[in-house]
Amino acid sequence: MALFVIKPGMLTTVQDRGRWGFQSRGVPVAGPMDPFSHRLANALVGNDPDAAGLEITLLGPELEFDDERVVAVAGAKFALTVDGRPVASGSGAGAFLVGAGGRLRFGARAQGARAYLAVGGGIAVPPVLGSRSTHVISAMGGHEGRALRVGDRLPLGPAASTRRAARPPDLIVPLPAGHARVRVLPGPQRERFSNEALDVLQSSPYAIAQNSDRMGFRLVGPPLAHAGGADIVSDATPLGALQVPASGQPILLMADRQTTGGYPQIATAITADLPLAAQLAPGDQLTFAVCSAREALAALIAQEQLLLRMAPA
Repeated sequence: MALFVIKPGMLTTVQDRGRWGFQSRGVPVAGPMDPFSHRLANALVGNDPDAAGLEITLLGPELEFDDERVVAVAGAKFALTVDGRPVASGSGAGAFLVGAGGRLRFGARAQGARAYLAVGGGIAVPPVLGSRSTHVISAMGGHEGRALRVGDRLPLGPAASTRRAARPPDLIVPLPAGHARVRVLPGPQRERFSNEALDVLQSSPYAIAQNSDRMGFRLVGPPLAHAGGADIVSDATPLGALQVPASGQPILLMADRQTTGGYPQIATAITADLPLAAQLAPGDQLTFAVCSAREALAALIAQEQLLLRMAPA
């Protein structure tokens, strides 16, 4: 059974939880920009957390289903219709059925930047290095290593059942309205910056530049001063790292980031706040706040507990 792409949207890609375990060989992880919403959508349809779904950016697609499937859309809120009938969307909505031959259409975007569509059984494109995630820059994984186009046919896995998971609580992760506060931990190259650099980072919002993408958000705001040069021996680049080139303008590294980088990293966004950053679009703003490791861990535990409540009903 398959899912047919009638209209592709702006940037719609197949993503599972990412291509982990190959960074030492220079292979990027890819995966969802908003890992929480990706997992939530899978939980809503009863899929394994690593099942592949669609990441939909800013402008959504129109899709046709071969057979009846349970579907959920988490993350950004779009106006959704199934065969012309409205259905609820966003992280506070539950799963719904799309019948055989049914068409699911994404209309106007109301809030957030990226939605995650999960289908019962998952999208069964062939895995590459153990993952179905699309890394567009290297043309790896997903559907032919690229964003979806009109006429694409995506194979679906066997639908285990049509049962629906419990509807999530209304407040999961609040969607930002053009601005988000993201907590960070200092380092790993904090010593490569001036004593005032962390205070400067927290002093004013940073705007997301138009040339931002899944690899990283280029930020425009107060410049961060280095202590010495801006080049270092290449180091690992974790998700959420704030890398600072010679311009002093930080880059927030995201899902398609390179595996290593030669610019110092002043801080790293905490895992629990990455979904907020991922729901921002070019032109939106980010404010950074340094927190403790205890606060970062507590926030992640609270987020994981929300997902544990999403067992199928």
